Amino acid sequence: MSYLVRRPDTHLIRLLVLPTLISTSLHSSYNVFNWAVALFCFVLIGKGIDLALARTGRHKQGESVAGTMSTPAIAAKEGSDAPGDASVKERQCSTLLPLWLQDALELMFSMRGLGWDFGKGVYTPPATRPQERLPFLRATINSFLVNFLILDIVEATIKLIPGVGDPFGGSIFFADLPFPTRYLVSTTIHTLTGIAFVAGFGMVYDLITLFSVAFLSHSPSSWPPVMDNPWAAQSLHEFWAKRWHQLLRQTFLVFGGIPGRKIGGNIGLVLGTFLASGFFHECTILAMGREWDSRVPLFFLVQGGSVIGERIWRKTTGRRVGGFLGRLWVYFDIILLGQPLVDAWHRRGLGGGMVIPPKLSPARIILIPAIRKLMA
Repeated sequence: MSYLVRRPDTHLIRLLVLPTLISTSLHSSYNVFNWAVALFCFVLIGKGIDLALARTGRHKQGESVAGTMSTPAIAAKEGSDAPGDASVKERQCSTLLPLWLQDALELMFSMRGLGWDFGKGVYTPPATRPQERLPFLRATINSFLVNFLILDIVEATIKLIPGVGDPFGGSIFFADLPFPTRYLVSTTIHTLTGIAFVAGFGMVYDLITLFSVAFLSHSPSSWPPVMDNPWAAQSLHEFWAKRWHQLLRQTFLVFGGIPGRKIGGNIGLVLGTFLASGFFHECTILAMGREWDSRVPLFFLVQGGSVIGERIWRKTTGRRVGGFLGRLWVYFDIILLGQPLVDAWHRRGLGGGMVIPPKLSPARIILIPAIRKLMA
C-alpha cells in the first residue's frame, strides 16, 4: 500500500488490496491474547484505509506530484533546517535502496506524518535535547533510563495492590473502605497508571530514537519529543491536540473524524474523532478474551463533548480556557472523570500484565526487597 500510494493511477488497485489488508491484520492479531498487538492491528487497518482512499496518492509537503521528490519527507517539513540537521537531506543507505523503497518504508513507519501531506497541522513539540548527534544520543540515553526506572517502580507498585495487580484484574474502587479513603486510593491508582503510560510511551520512543539516530543515521531533528509535558496542560484542547502524543491522530480521523465531519461538520469531526478513539481502545482489549465495557468509549465521547464546551465558552465569553482554573478543569476531566476508564482496564487485567520482565526489574530485584527488609 505504501508503495502503491506513491505511484500514479493506482487508486483502484489500492481499493482492491484493502480487503486483504484488513482481513489478514484481524486474523494475525486476534489469534493471540495480546492487547498491544491488537492495538497495532487497528493502526494497520486505519493506515490501510487512509492509503487506499487517497485518490491522488500521498504527497510530501511541497510535492505537487506523488513520487517526484527524492529527499526524505522530514526535509520538506517547515523548520527542518536546524543546527546539526544536514543529514536529513539524505537517507542512510540511499545508494543501496531504490527511491520507491525508501519512500515506501518512510511512509509505512510515519505515524505523525511529519513532512507528509496528512501531517499538516500536526503539533510538533519543541526540541528539548541538543541537536548535535552525540549530545543528542547522550540525552536520549538518560531519558530512556529515567523513563525505564519510573515505569519499573510504578508497575511494581501497582502489582502490589490487592486485586489490581492480579492478571485476572480487580477494581480500583475498594468497596470495604470508607468513602473518602476509597476515592483517595482510587485516585492514587489512577494517577500511578497515568504516570506509567507517560513513562512507557517515553521509554519506547527513546529506544526507537536511539536505534534510528545511532544505527540508521537519522537526523536528531527527525525525532522530536513524542509528548509535551501533558501535566502542564491548561485546557482539554491543549491536552489532546498538543500535550498528549499525536501518534494515532490520523488513525482516529480515518475511523471517526473524517466521516463525522461529513455528517455533522466541525462538531461531528470532534465527536467522531473521540468516539473512534474510544472504540479503538475498547475493541482492542477484546483480543485478550475480555468482556465489553462501555465506560471506555463513553469516557472519550465525554472528552469530545468537553472540548466542544471549551469552544462554546470561548465564543460566549471571548476568552480561552486557561490559567490555573483551566488546569484544574483538565485535572477534573482526566483524573476524576477518567477513573471509570482506568477501572474498566484494571478490572480486565491491565495492572497484572507483564510490562518489564521481573529479571530486568531493579524495583523487584533491589528496591522492594530492601523496603521490606527495612520494614521488618
